[in-house]
This record gives sequence, C-alpha cells and structure tokens, in this order.
Amino acid sequence: MFVHNQINHGMNYSVKHGRRTTELKVRVRLADGQITEEVLEADSEKDSITLEFKQEDGTLITFVADFKQHVKIFRALILGELERGQSQYQALCFISHLNHNEFIPSESMARLRQKNPQSIRTAEERRGLDQLTMNVAVNLSQAWQLSSHIHNMCSEAREAIYTRERDVKHWLERGVEGSVFEILPQSVDVVPVLLSCRSTRDVWQPCSCSFSLRLEWYPCLLKYCRNRDTTGKGSPYKCGIKSCSKGYQFTYYVPHKQLCLWDEET
Repeated sequence: MFVHNQINHGMNYSVKHGRRTTELKVRVRLADGQITEEVLEADSEKDSITLEFKQEDGTLITFVADFKQHVKIFRALILGELERGQSQYQALCFISHLNHNEFIPSESMARLRQKNPQSIRTAEERRGLDQLTMNVAVNLSQAWQLSSHIHNMCSEAREAIYTRERDVKHWLERGVEGSVFEILPQSVDVVPVLLSCRSTRDVWQPCSCSFSLRLEWYPCLLKYCRNRDTTGKGSPYKCGIKSCSKGYQFTYYVPHKQLCLWDEET
C-alpha cells in the first residue's frame, strides 16, 4: 500500500531548499515468478523519476522520465559472455517522447510513503506491449538538447543510442538541431532487404536487432478519496496510487550481427 504524507520506514526522504527527493525500494514479482527489487527515485526540482532493477538474466535496466523536457530514456546494461571474447557488458539506450499522463508527476511521486516494504508487489493493471522501431541514431555530444539526463545515462552506450523518426520530427519542430540525429540505413533503403538478426547467418551482415524489457511495477495514476462533510459532500484528496506494468520491444539497425548477441530470439 502506498499513501501520501505518512512517513514510514523502508525509504529515504529529504527536503533541501524546496527540493523534494524520495527513494522507494519495492519488491516486485517478475513474469517468471522470480522476485526483484526496484528502486524508484523522484526529484521534484529536476522534475524527473528514475526506476532501476535487474532482469532475471542479470541485465540492469534504468528508466528515466524527464517531465521538464517530456523525454523518456531506457538504458540496458547487458552482461557479456567473457568466454566468447565479449566485453564485461554491453550498453543500449533508447530515447522517445514522454506522453502526458504516462506516469504520476514527480512531485506526487516524491510524496509517496510505503507501508509494508517487505510485501511482494504485482501491478494492478498490465498494459499492452509497445513495439518501437528505433531507426535513428542520437549523437551523444549533442543529446543535451533533448534531455540533460542523457549524457550521464547513455555515455557507456555512445555508439548505441537510438530514437524513432516520428519523435525526431516532433523535436525538430520544437527547435532541436538536426545535428543531434543520424538516420540509419534501414530508414533510407540503403540496405534493400534488412533481415532480422536471428535469421541472418553471416555475422558481418547488417540486420535488424530487437531488445525487450518490461517495467513490472510503477505508479501510473493517482487515486483520489473524498472527505464527507455534514451535507454529504466533500473535496477530493490524493490517497494513493494505481500501479501498472508495461512492456517495450525495441527494434533497431546494427551494421553486423555480432553486435546483436543479446537478441532474445537468437
């Protein structure tokens, strides 16, 4: 159970010079039945929410909702197979436009208090899968124009930062410079037939890679209760949150199959 304005243990909470920050640790059941711990942080000054957890395969997922710039950022740190000559981990970043009401506001998130922190949570609403074709690369050195969070989040994924063409059009209309973006070959038919990496045998052939993740538990809506007065009427007040779960599948271009060893269907 999560409520507003009631201090409980199992969380960190601070207010400095009007800045309200909160860290919640939530035990969540994954789809395969395993339990993971999500760490959710809200910063009212930066107007952002961060969610981080490990998938069952050890991949570290970090998600940031930047409400100031209306941008959401997904980062995956994927463990490499050292015996196959891979580096310790591979990093991927996916960036897209943050729509209105996808998540509760950062100020509301910062006011949440958790009862029963040892409880294992399951989302009240399981939302559908978003399938996103990430056909544009993002220039890390210019990405501050989209969000101040990208440089810290995605510096390890310098050559693997992706977004969608439809989001690029949105940002260009709002004054972001075109130098931030690079259209990938699959978008301009440089590669006539781009096969999925899992159906490509040649490890040096360009192909379409995919990566999936699911945010198993996050606050998606505020709940309101109503105080009753003597007339039977009353004003509504925030009394909790609704939790949601949502999956994302990202498809993106890689110049050769060797860069897609983490494709789940390979």
